[in-house]
Amino acid sequence: MQDNFENLKKSRSMARVLLITGWGGGTGVLTPLQNSLQQLGHEVELLNIFNALDPDILQQQTDYALNFDVLMGWSLGGELATVLAHEIFKRTGQTLPLVTLATNPSFVVRENWSTAMPETTFNAFQQGFQNDPASTLKRFGLLVTKGTSTAKSDWISMQALLKAQPLALLRQGLIMLEKLNLVEIIKNYGGFQLHIFAEHDALVPYQVVQNMHLIATKKTKIIELASAAHSFPFTKLMETSSEIEKFIVSSV
Repeated sequence: MQDNFENLKKSRSMARVLLITGWGGGTGVLTPLQNSLQQLGHEVELLNIFNALDPDILQQQTDYALNFDVLMGWSLGGELATVLAHEIFKRTGQTLPLVTLATNPSFVVRENWSTAMPETTFNAFQQGFQNDPASTLKRFGLLVTKGTSTAKSDWISMQALLKAQPLALLRQGLIMLEKLNLVEIIKNYGGFQLHIFAEHDALVPYQVVQNMHLIATKKTKIIELASAAHSFPFTKLMETSSEIEKFIVSSV
């Protein structure tokens, strides 16, 4: 693995990367990916989820994102990175490279996006969180690692990376997952894009890849990781880092 990292280093283009976490676990879950990319010479800042539906908060986070070369996020974090990329373009005309990891442009089924979680399933999950946050978070964690032969050990490893999150922030996160529909933004975004998906993702239907190809621009790259779950940013670390590195080299 060290030899692989050394080979990647030889062709790297150092970038300032904003890496946004997903729902439920805090920034600790992405610390391995942060460290991996930093070993390749990049400057990587971790950012927790934020309420992008609040105009003041969105403006603050957009101001912050202007300090980076690449916007990246996992799951809900990928949606937030997409929102920031769009906001920066509207404000400045600049198109920053965008990377999403296990991110559905719309987490819930829409009229224009069928490969997503059924609304009834999402509503039941949201109600479960209201009634019993602890049990629902555990169930969600199991879904994050579900789908591979190492799911149980991956789940155990993930527990060591998790950080407790404010319930109010988690509720806001669920509202964003319910409301954000970024299909048209991704379809029309003029910057370089990398979208990585997992073959056995229990939260983002693998068939989403087919629809992503339909809205992909000439500057879009879509990667499918075999034998991977929603957890691939920290369970398939080398493969994930390698694809991100190749993208940065070609787009920054």
